[in-house]
Amino acid sequence: MRRSAAGGPDPWIGGPGHRLIPGESGSGRSAWQEDAGYSGYDEADYSGYDEAGYSAYDEAGFPADAGSSSSAPQRGRRRRPRRRRRWVRIVLALLVAFLVPVAWSVGHALTVPGGGTVSDRLAEWARDHYLGPVVTFGEYLTYQPPKVGGKPSFSLAGPGAAARSPGPGKVAATFGPPAALKPLTRHPLPGEGTWRVLARAHGEPAIYGTYLRASNVFTSYVAGIASMNQSQVRFALRPGSEDPGPGPWKAQPWITPGTRRGLLATFNSGFKIASSGGGFYLNGATAGRLTNGIASVVYYRNGHIAIGVWGQTVRMTPDVAGVRQNLHLIVDHGRIPASVDSNVTTSWGATLGGGYYVWRSGVGMTADGRAIFAYGPALNVRELAQLLQRAGAVTGMELDINPEWMSFMYYRPRGHPADPVPSVLLPTQNQPADRYYSISGRDFTAVYAR
Repeated sequence: MRRSAAGGPDPWIGGPGHRLIPGESGSGRSAWQEDAGYSGYDEADYSGYDEAGYSAYDEAGFPADAGSSSSAPQRGRRRRPRRRRRWVRIVLALLVAFLVPVAWSVGHALTVPGGGTVSDRLAEWARDHYLGPVVTFGEYLTYQPPKVGGKPSFSLAGPGAAARSPGPGKVAATFGPPAALKPLTRHPLPGEGTWRVLARAHGEPAIYGTYLRASNVFTSYVAGIASMNQSQVRFALRPGSEDPGPGPWKAQPWITPGTRRGLLATFNSGFKIASSGGGFYLNGATAGRLTNGIASVVYYRNGHIAIGVWGQTVRMTPDVAGVRQNLHLIVDHGRIPASVDSNVTTSWGATLGGGYYVWRSGVGMTADGRAIFAYGPALNVRELAQLLQRAGAVTGMELDINPEWMSFMYYRPRGHPADPVPSVLLPTQNQPADRYYSISGRDFTAVYAR
């Protein structure tokens, strides 16, 4: 900086009214200083900041007036870069605080015992955390409607052994097969509607099975039907590890070794309890709330079951060991109510892609006390009810829907009565035969010989 004769800064160089002389710039620097890179900056290389590091701009962002107090160092105002860095740290901290518990929750859902594919578990987690519309939209995008026409991918002459009449001189079984079912399609296939023995209790047929197609349009899709004689079998409700979850149920969420002797069948239960419209009761403990007017399977201490409307045809008594509620009856006094055709996705469960024709399952009761289970793909609610009705049910209710949540297995000793071998009724079901030989996330029913 140019010096005065007294050795101090020359106040006139670059000051008001000073006329530039050759070799000087407007900053009071010489031309060689400008060439050396000192364009518009003083020796301390401050630009827009005073010696204390504070902005020499007023609050509106304009240069401060040299004669005003705003030209003095603004000690209470921080640099803008520092403020920006602070907000970045706050945003990052909030993201971490949000993502850590979410990651833990998703990880728990994917690793907890209970079965189900990764996509199934993610969908269940999302629905449980208020993301149901997102899941439903994703299912809508990937949903494929059932194929029209065609033939089944497997023979309808199975499963099991045909239930034939005894030959001459032979004693008939104590409980013979139900009457053959009249097919629902115009062109029945060999074996369709014919009952076959699935499981025996003490050497006598106790559970029969058959196949029926429910539609003249989607003719390649087959439903499985089982008929269980309550005089020979007993039913036990089992909790799921996730639904209803841990509790004083006095029962395990799977068929443990040591409890498999006499096991004849297992099948899925209803919707998740929070979506069932009712509750779950087992051995004195309750999840949800047992609700009047809701279709209910009632498990009695003597091993029998009954199906009806809670508070009307079935109710709590000292003999009740368990209750599983789910929606409303789809067969009532032998008739199919018109309600099965109304508000299908809202009244009868959210389906994959919002389609009416999906995997469905149901349970019913005949007039003579046989328990009927039916399930299969490409079914609407009315067709499921027709399957139960065709098998003789006078009372029936829908159970779970969509492919990952339903199954029916029957068991045969094959030389190992304490560890019978499971088989699936429908070869097209997604769940493996040994599904309930490991922990199940959903509740289910086990059927034993009396």
